[in-house]
Amino acid sequence: MTPFDMIKAQLGTIVPFQNHVGVRLLELGDGVASAELDQSTDTSNHIQTQHAGAMFTLGEAASGAAMAGAMAPVILTVRPVAKDARIAYVKIAKGTLTAHAKTSTPSADLLAELNSIGKVAFEVTIDIRDADQDTVAEMAVTWHLSQRS
Repeated sequence: MTPFDMIKAQLGTIVPFQNHVGVRLLELGDGVASAELDQSTDTSNHIQTQHAGAMFTLGEAASGAAMAGAMAPVILTVRPVAKDARIAYVKIAKGTLTAHAKTSTPSADLLAELNSIGKVAFEVTIDIRDADQDTVAEMAVTWHLSQRS
């Protein structure tokens, strides 16, 4: 089992809200991740499309997984906090959605900054697509990580 597999297996336990909504992590690697959310009665809004809050949760979960993948060598020694998040809803979203997340900076640079000053902040961009591969939302989450005292 790789470190990425171990992180992926633990994220559902560490962040139970994503399980509550129905988010499934598909892949997790060095600064990248993808997650999926099927539309259900619980994730739908009053016009029978995916609820904005469910889409935000999907994107945030994918961003957290990408962040954890980038910080895999030190993830147990840092305290990650989502500092800022922005989302733009581009198109009405129905059905199964997939979020693709990627860190803005290579992990080697992030780890070097963390080791140098004890903290690092960086953005993760997320593209949320429907089953036709159309972008339905664009999102960015800024993560702040500091070494645990």
